[in-house]
Amino acid sequence: MSKQLIHYSDVFMSVKQVSNYLHLNEKKIYALIGEGHIPATKITGKWMFPKELIDKWMLDSTHNGLLHDRLIIAGGDDPLIYRVVLAMMEALGNKALITYSPSSTRQGLDLLNSNKVDVSCIHWGPEQESIRRHPSLLQQYQKHHSWILIRAFKREQGLMYRTNSSVVKPNIPGLFDQKYRWSVRQTGSGGQRFLMEILSQHGLNYDGLNISATARSEREAASNVALQTADIASGTRAIATEFGLDFISLGWEAFDFVVPRNIWFRHLFQNLITHIKSDRGQAISIQLGGYQLNECGDIIWGED
Repeated sequence: MSKQLIHYSDVFMSVKQVSNYLHLNEKKIYALIGEGHIPATKITGKWMFPKELIDKWMLDSTHNGLLHDRLIIAGGDDPLIYRVVLAMMEALGNKALITYSPSSTRQGLDLLNSNKVDVSCIHWGPEQESIRRHPSLLQQYQKHHSWILIRAFKREQGLMYRTNSSVVKPNIPGLFDQKYRWSVRQTGSGGQRFLMEILSQHGLNYDGLNISATARSEREAASNVALQTADIASGTRAIATEFGLDFISLGWEAFDFVVPRNIWFRHLFQNLITHIKSDRGQAISIQLGGYQLNECGDIIWGED
């Protein structure tokens, strides 16, 4: 029994123990818990702190994340990011973990605001509006003061449809006819925002679309078109290329990374930027089509 108790205390620390360990008063410890900044778990009504995670948290904080071996990416969906992450994982082996779980711009920011991910990918409207809209979107979140907006690239947005399908490339308003089935993106996605703006430009209402499927990623939207459960979906030229779909270009958008300041210095994030800008990243972008990488890695907002 005594051996079990000794082992337990070696693994977990109480509020008092972690307070002494970090040379902080207990009030500050509770504040860190409330802010979600310190690794902690509640056991039988008491806060306990895994010593191993506390040590890693201290190391990461001290070195601005330079020594951290994990990078979790969420938010907007993009095939270039997906392929670059796979290439990085192959190169890293078991030395580090980098994951990409695309869903939507809003969900990615929600996860970042809750300290569940390290990086959120966002796109929210046309390129010319992004310098204003992206910072405005971030400022709706509690933790935006600690975030930096980093340009990933610009990408071509438009509408995807099947070659030799019933969709004959008409003028834009004609594509919104009730005879065409749409695969649309979920609420809070940049893809949905883009489509709603196009509709608005033509005096049309989103509710007037003949919606046959709701997709949780651009890749799923393209798949719905390829599998003939929908006729049209909004998406990027790169996604259309992946699925062998025809593409109607409707302009360019900015695709940006949102990262906390300490993550900006983390070696895995810097490696991500390096991989995108590398010859291999450039080759992938050319193969997929619809990318401009000349601003990759530039700080767009939040440097001060």
